[in-house]
Amino acid sequence: MGAALALVIVALALFGMPLFTVMGGLSSVAWLYHRDANFHSLRYLAPDVLDARFAGSPILVTIPLFTFVGYLMAESKTPDRIVRASQAFFGWMPGGLAIVCIVASAFFTTLTGGSGVTIVAIGGLLYPALRKQGYPEGFSLGLVTTGGSLGLLLPPSLPILVYALVAQIDYNKAFKAGLIPGFGIMAMLAVYSAYVAIKHKVPRSKPDLREMGAALWLIKWEMLVPVLILGGLGSGLTGLDEAAALAALYTLIIEVFVYRDLSLKKDLPRVVKSSMSLAGAIIIILAMANALINYAIQEQIPNKVLEAMISLGLSQKWQFLIVLNIFLLVLGMVMDGFSAILVAVPLILPFGARFGLHPFHLAMMFLLNLEIAYCAPPLGLNLYISSFRFNRPVVSLYKIVLPATAILTLGLFIVMYVPKVSTVLVDKDSAAARAEALAKHEPPREAWRLECVQEDQTQPQPCTDEEKKRYPGGNTPSEAKEPHPKADDAAPADDDAPADEDDDARLKRLMKKAADAASGKPSAPEPEDEDDDARLKRLMREAAGKK
Repeated sequence: MGAALALVIVALALFGMPLFTVMGGLSSVAWLYHRDANFHSLRYLAPDVLDARFAGSPILVTIPLFTFVGYLMAESKTPDRIVRASQAFFGWMPGGLAIVCIVASAFFTTLTGGSGVTIVAIGGLLYPALRKQGYPEGFSLGLVTTGGSLGLLLPPSLPILVYALVAQIDYNKAFKAGLIPGFGIMAMLAVYSAYVAIKHKVPRSKPDLREMGAALWLIKWEMLVPVLILGGLGSGLTGLDEAAALAALYTLIIEVFVYRDLSLKKDLPRVVKSSMSLAGAIIIILAMANALINYAIQEQIPNKVLEAMISLGLSQKWQFLIVLNIFLLVLGMVMDGFSAILVAVPLILPFGARFGLHPFHLAMMFLLNLEIAYCAPPLGLNLYISSFRFNRPVVSLYKIVLPATAILTLGLFIVMYVPKVSTVLVDKDSAAARAEALAKHEPPREAWRLECVQEDQTQPQPCTDEEKKRYPGGNTPSEAKEPHPKADDAAPADDDAPADEDDDARLKRLMKKAADAASGKPSAPEPEDEDDDARLKRLMREAAGKK
């Protein structure tokens, strides 16, 4: 019955049932028809949804705030000001207006998460301008379509935040890891744009310092938005949620009261409704995905998939990287980016740990695959949005987007096979964490979290063979060799244990027995610097008849 219901839910998904209901339905059926009757309860849906890691994460507050900022800018005249400023600074270069499109699209996508707003807001402005200046039609349409996915690797990208939440990595360091790949992809597209402009003899404007100054002054208020966010995070004065709240309040003030592009009564309710609809959809999908992930972890499904893949011969890192990228590309085309993150990340983390991948290297590969999937034929989301916005058949866009998609794919190969591109900016944090741990004579656990994917973030393991020998099981040699009473050894000293005794009662009884034993004969004096943990271990060893 459980399998039949699951198939019904999947069939309904193919007919357009919302993704959160699919995930919630599958989770409910999985628990209610679990092979162990003790799990037949819907309360098992909640643990990973209501715990501090998810419900208490600042990212949940950040998602609606950043989405609100993006929609405020899209509905105001901010796109016009961004285009004018970009044109003033880049218009004199070969491919200047195309570079303007790349920069403006990336800026918008960081706040909207590749939701299609970029194509509507920026593409709608720049496509006619590109055609008017003499750029080929196919190039212009392909560039604005691809631009809808640029910026996913740049801070404060919403997909980076969601990935960090699911993978349990530091979002600040994920922001740093994305800078070089993100700007690198933009630079590659800029070079291609310059080539097209030179080939087709697209006219260029002359540098005008007066226009640069005027355009810069016009956009001065918007330029403070990333300063507020990144400055607050970098200085430590604000957390992520606080920085997002400041950015949302600041953007509201400048758009409504400074520029007066939006009316507080007429426009604001509409903007709030649109942005919160998107943010609410993301959050409810996150919640239902976490419920499904809870079941997958309980049943060790990722480990079973890993064992099956290894049994089929997937034993080399390069083999895994090829399979991973094909899988992510297909998944990104059939799902929106946030859903793909929620579904795929828990599945690929055990593989990443098995093959010793760097956590931020894996993150950048994942997100760059999403960039490609958004605009890749035949099912890329941007293709359908662009088709609707510019009234073109979807099929006619397939060939048009191939050059830009090929450049993104080249960037993916560079990121995939040159991991330093993604990790070089995080290496200093890793080295600092390692030095701090060594100064305290502790295993560098925080450094391990930054250097290789961990299956269990609460018990990080070494990343290299050398450190695995030095820190067996992730502990110092003294911790690893510390004797622990075995069940067989402790049994004679614990014959009077009640059958239904829980851990707390057993601990109290053993400590009382240790105290009684100590009162019966002299014991070694307690060390002056002995802390509570050491004293507890000593008493329990005495209770078990150990030295």
